[in-house]
Amino acid sequence: MNKLLSTSIKEVSHKINAGDVRPSDITKAAVKLTTFIKPLNAYITVTDETAKKEAENSNSRQENHALLGKLDGIPIAVKDNYCTNDHLTTCASKMLSNFVPPYNATVYQRLKDAGAILIGKTNLDEFGMGSGTIDSYYGPTKNLWNSDILTKCYSNKISMEKHTEQNNDENSWHITGGSSGGSAVAVATGSCFAALGSDTGGSTRNPASYCGVIGLKPTYGLVSRYGLIPLVNSMDVPGILARNVDDVLLILNTIAGPDRADSTSSQKEYVPFNVSDSINISNVRIGIPKEYKVKNISSDVQECWDEVSLYLKEAGASISMVSMPHTSYSIACYSVLNRCDVASNLSCYDGMEYGLRADEWKSVHDLYRKTRTEGFGQVVKERILVGNYFLLEENYDEYYVKAMRMRRLISNDFDVVWNNNIDLLLTPTTLTEAPSYNEFVSLDNQTQCLVQDYCTQPANMAGIPAINVPIKLSKNGLPLSLQLMAPSFNEERLLTVAKWIEQRVKFPKLELKDMSLLE
Repeated sequence: MNKLLSTSIKEVSHKINAGDVRPSDITKAAVKLTTFIKPLNAYITVTDETAKKEAENSNSRQENHALLGKLDGIPIAVKDNYCTNDHLTTCASKMLSNFVPPYNATVYQRLKDAGAILIGKTNLDEFGMGSGTIDSYYGPTKNLWNSDILTKCYSNKISMEKHTEQNNDENSWHITGGSSGGSAVAVATGSCFAALGSDTGGSTRNPASYCGVIGLKPTYGLVSRYGLIPLVNSMDVPGILARNVDDVLLILNTIAGPDRADSTSSQKEYVPFNVSDSINISNVRIGIPKEYKVKNISSDVQECWDEVSLYLKEAGASISMVSMPHTSYSIACYSVLNRCDVASNLSCYDGMEYGLRADEWKSVHDLYRKTRTEGFGQVVKERILVGNYFLLEENYDEYYVKAMRMRRLISNDFDVVWNNNIDLLLTPTTLTEAPSYNEFVSLDNQTQCLVQDYCTQPANMAGIPAINVPIKLSKNGLPLSLQLMAPSFNEERLLTVAKWIEQRVKFPKLELKDMSLLE
């Protein structure tokens, strides 16, 4: 059974349909694996009782030949900033540590209606504010690829010697990226077949890069945001993490489409599509933005970029250098807009209606102050304060208005490229492999976001789709990845080329060893 946890949704779904495996058996193994990987801290809540009940229902449908589709009986995970009825939704914050929503987020409800089985809610940076999944009230999430668990429980075709050398420093482990780091680790370990993340400035693609999985940021508006607790309303997008492109596409086909509960959802009808195993990219025109060739890109990542560009060219794709002159302003622009929305969105956490409430207070003002001081972590409080400063009447034009104008220029850069007959852009996802924890915390949260999200953030400014594709392992045995970006609502072309790259590079796949623990 543990071998199946390392395979694809397509393969497991086929076995469920054929009656070769019961949903309850695959679910039981997945839940057991969440316990075994607990040191990585991927999950805030493991919904084992819910999973058991949903698996039994799937068993019944299997027996009656009434399965709901390819996701019926498939274990999935959900980032803990999506509302889930009857389960905690904490946003990895003390402020919401006791919050159980009365409704489900649309994306989760659609997965549930398709028969997917919720294994748990995954860890994140508090309220999605970070690029490492280390700023969580529930502790940091650790990267599988540099852990003892990798050598004990997994095998693959590469030499594992790189992972056997142990550092005596207890903080020598490597980060997962963020803020959807818990979802990335949940998928990479095989404890679920796919997971929902969220992506505001790269929070799905960044951890997907560091953890060696596929991470898709759909076009803004293609997937409903209803029930996703907001960070930056005009940039937040539900993200999808899985181990291969086909699995990502299956999830996208399930959750995409109009939603009357979300005013930002596109009302354009979504038509599900498939990507063939036989792909011809000879007519694809790919741009390489020169502004993404920055001085702090690692030699490993640059080598990946050059190699894949060559692979594409050899297969007949047209490769050309393009310019996107406002790229370097994106992070600064995002820093302003992010904090303004944070100050606004988090103003509702005041101890009055839901969430944490301070125990002792003398006045309403005192209640607000104590609740917010106790309930929010340092990073969140700093962003709220800075956001309120930007929104002061005397500062509004200088910061917020200028940032909005710059956002338009950044978005226009993409429009110019698309209008010059470029189909896709190929860039790094992150500039390096996953940093060690010690390296990451040597810089503050803001500085890390400047470094980690440089390549991913512009896509959120423009609202376009983007995907992370793992390429190979670095000299240190850690995943290296690249990013593809496409015009809005061009997910089919994006996923087609991503699948071609996936087939060409054959990124090393981890397989669970035969462990009696999971039998």
